[in-house]
Order: sequence, then structure tokens, then C-alpha cells
Amino acid sequence: MKTIRIANGEIQASEISLGCMRLPGLSGKEAEVFVQTALDEGINFFDHADIYAGGKSEELFARAIHMSPAVREKILLQTKCGICQHDGSNIYYDFSKEHILESVDGSLKRLNTDYVDVLLLHRPDALADPQEVAEAFNILHSSGKVRFFGVSNEKPMQIELLNRYLNQKLVINQLQLSITNATMISNGINVNMENASAVDRDGGILDYCRLKDITIQAWSPFQYGLFAGVFLNNEKFPELNLKIDELAKTKGVPNTAIAIAWILRHPAKIQPIVGTTNAARLKDICKASTIELTRQEWYEIYRAAGNVVP
Repeated sequence: MKTIRIANGEIQASEISLGCMRLPGLSGKEAEVFVQTALDEGINFFDHADIYAGGKSEELFARAIHMSPAVREKILLQTKCGICQHDGSNIYYDFSKEHILESVDGSLKRLNTDYVDVLLLHRPDALADPQEVAEAFNILHSSGKVRFFGVSNEKPMQIELLNRYLNQKLVINQLQLSITNATMISNGINVNMENASAVDRDGGILDYCRLKDITIQAWSPFQYGLFAGVFLNNEKFPELNLKIDELAKTKGVPNTAIAIAWILRHPAKIQPIVGTTNAARLKDICKASTIELTRQEWYEIYRAAGNVVP
């Protein structure tokens, strides 16, 4: 597994990260085997959130990996906070100082660790007070509970507003990105064009993150729409699957590896967050780290997904 440098090299992370949201779908023994598979494949970066299965994802992960000081030194843990649910369905966001501190303490207990490497704010909170967020970050950083901080699903001006008050540099922005959800790339290709791909829906977040040395993490790298389904082997995307399958056969890797290799090929060093809980599928995905698409192949896939190259 190749690695990427996050936080100016202070974090040496596997270029593919494992998202642990669906881990509670496995038994304890299955989870243990699956997490070991990830480690064997060279994955050292594990993504969590306090809301995933109400915290059960973090608990199961800690048991599955047999968390100990020796194990903890070999891995990188990221968790997220800020999404809340009332009565199990009514979602709201909370970036208050009190909630952030309580959330981190809960995650640390469930993960059986004294610190997390990265804490992300999990979707923008319209009622967030950046000064209050800064106070929480200062407490977490000075206490050693959080090494680095980031955001999820935020655009440049939201990050700039936070940065006005933060003492810590934001190092990660987790955003939805896949071959079929590539608007952050498309608006940069279709500059000054009168088509839907030219619409800037995120304030130029891709270029902004590159300028600010913020690593983009791609969530749902196999999905189209907002959790509408996967595009691989989907009859709704015949041209795309034909091209992906063709390249997979040529390079001797599964189609999942091609889909992830497409993201890895971008010079922004984007880190995909993969959420499978199937060990064999995870091994297939990790083969993306062994290949590199040419420019021509990358654009062929992009066009096959219905994207416009003017």
C-alpha cells in the first residue's frame, strides 16, 4: 500500500482509508478477521464517527483490533462529531463546545484509547460559533486528546471563517467524490462554459484545499447520487462499466480497483474512504494502489460516466 503525507508529513497514512460505519453488521469474530485483513493490506488509517451505529462501530473496532498501546502506535484513528439525532430520526447539528468535548470523550472511551489522530466536524452546523469551536479545539489539543483537526463537507468560506479563530491548522476535508459524483472536478474543466458541468457548487473547494495543503478524503467512492446505489455493474451506467471492465482486464485487477485508481490518479493526493465490510472485496479494492491510470485512461473513464470534456 502506498502512503500519502497529511499535515505536512506529520501523518504518514495509507492512501486508502477504511471507513468503519458498517462494521456492526459483522459478528465479533468476522470483524476481527476483517480488520486484520485491512492491516495485512497495508491500511493504517481508520475512519469513525460518534454517530455510526450510535457508537457501536467504535466499540466493535476497538475489540476487533485488540486495542492496546502497542497496537495504537501502529494505526491512525480519525473520528467525527457534530451530527445528532433526536428520537432516532430527526437529525440536527451541534458544534457547541460542550457537545464537541463530550463527543470526543465518548469516542475515546469506545475506541479504548487516550487520543485520536484526527477529529473532523461532521457536516456544517448553521448555528456554529467559530470562537466556541476554537475553544473546544484548544482544550482537546492541549490535553493531548486530539492531534489534528479537520472538517467534512465544508466549502472554502466556511473553512476560512473557522480559520480566523483556530490556533490549529485544518488538515482534512472529507467530501463526497466518485467517478459519477465529480462536480468538484467538472467545474474546473468546464470553465466559462454554458453547461451544467460548469456550475460551481462548492466554491472551488478542490483548488482551495490544494492551495491550503488540506487533504481531501473521498467518501462514497462507489456511489452515484446521494446513496442512490453503486455505479459498478449497474445497468444505468453501461458505457462507464464497459470502459472500467476493459481497463480492469487490461491491467489484471478487479473493477473496484479501477474505480479507486481513478480517484488516486488525481494529483491532489485524494484519500478514498472505502466502506466495505467484505474482506475479499477489500483486498480487490486495495489493488488500486498497485496500478496507475494514464491521462488518456483517466479521461476515458471520466467521459464514459457522462461527464463533459469541452
